[in-house]
Amino acid sequence: MPVIGVTLLIQLACILHIIRTGRNTIWVMVVLFLPLVGAAAYFLMEVLPGMQGNRHVRTFHAQAISKLDPEREVRASRDALDLADTIANRVRLADALVAVGRPAEAIPLYRDGIARSPAQDAKIEVKLAQALYEDGASDEALTLLDGLPSILAGAEQDRRSLLRARIYEAVGRKDEALALYEDIVTRIPGEEARCRYAALLLDQGWTRKAQTVLEDVEARMRRLDRQQRAAEADMYRWAMDTLKGLRAAR
Repeated sequence: MPVIGVTLLIQLACILHIIRTGRNTIWVMVVLFLPLVGAAAYFLMEVLPGMQGNRHVRTFHAQAISKLDPEREVRASRDALDLADTIANRVRLADALVAVGRPAEAIPLYRDGIARSPAQDAKIEVKLAQALYEDGASDEALTLLDGLPSILAGAEQDRRSLLRARIYEAVGRKDEALALYEDIVTRIPGEEARCRYAALLLDQGWTRKAQTVLEDVEARMRRLDRQQRAAEADMYRWAMDTLKGLRAAR
């Protein structure tokens, strides 16, 4: 019964909002006949876009849309490519395919983009290397990275180093991967590098050091609000579950 009551309140709130804001009345039918799904769709499609001035709301909106319709950007980028066969549109479609776990389809698009570029485009080549790695061609990905011009410093170099560390793991060069992770964890945004570093430390038997890294992740996570944590929710969940297990084992 409480669930029914909450559902009715949500429906009522949505319908009142539809009427007061002059939205298309078809939404009333959607909310009435598809109670929770309809209300969620209305909120995502009609309410959230009006709150886009807030960066965290924008992030939450993009993530919610991505979960509800993960192929949306694939379709949009494919339509854009049909209208204009440009390097940028090929790369956009490849990026969308990688994002939904289809790197094999992205690889030829990246290769075409590289072939059509008037000069070497290291950014596309790095994306190709990542797609190759995610498709299981780690050796080829590493060869591609090795052939790129070096960058002295900066965020792009750190992103390359993170990818290189992941590839080193895949090809069994664990010590080199550990060294790279340790070098970039204090500079690269987000927690992916720290979590991968901790996982590899555990794999290599460095339990105490891994726990210290995960405790750093925990401390940083507590400074974030829910929307900020949502961007790496799976990573944080793994980190906290692993940390809990390590503490229980001591």
